[in-house]
Amino acid sequence: MNLDFKYTSDGLIPAIVREATLPGRVLMMAWMSRQSIAKTLETGLMHYWSRSRQQLWLKGETSGHTQRLIRWFTDCDRDTLLFEVEQRSGACHTGYRSCFFQELDFDGEPKPVNEEKLFDPEQVYQK
Repeated sequence: MNLDFKYTSDGLIPAIVREATLPGRVLMMAWMSRQSIAKTLETGLMHYWSRSRQQLWLKGETSGHTQRLIRWFTDCDRDTLLFEVEQRSGACHTGYRSCFFQELDFDGEPKPVNEEKLFDPEQVYQK
């Protein structure tokens, strides 16, 4: 398996994740390690590296909102990955389909959010 990419000094590479269906909305950005890439390719489900917890995590392991890998790409410098996935429910832990739900105006101020949450995060992420 060729995982010869340009990783950061801490062994990570940024991963942009978008829906495989058109128009291919960007769902999220996360960090991946060699281990998370290998686990993703092995299982067909997206795995990432949590910098805050310093551990591998399966997207949707708590919420059930998994991402099934459809196809993936690297950029010309091999320092960023792009994954097309089939997203189950919302990708964002706040309840929205995408982590990029907050549009900004040209002063950097938030505009009103134009979409509904798909789930209530307080119910999904009960401890």
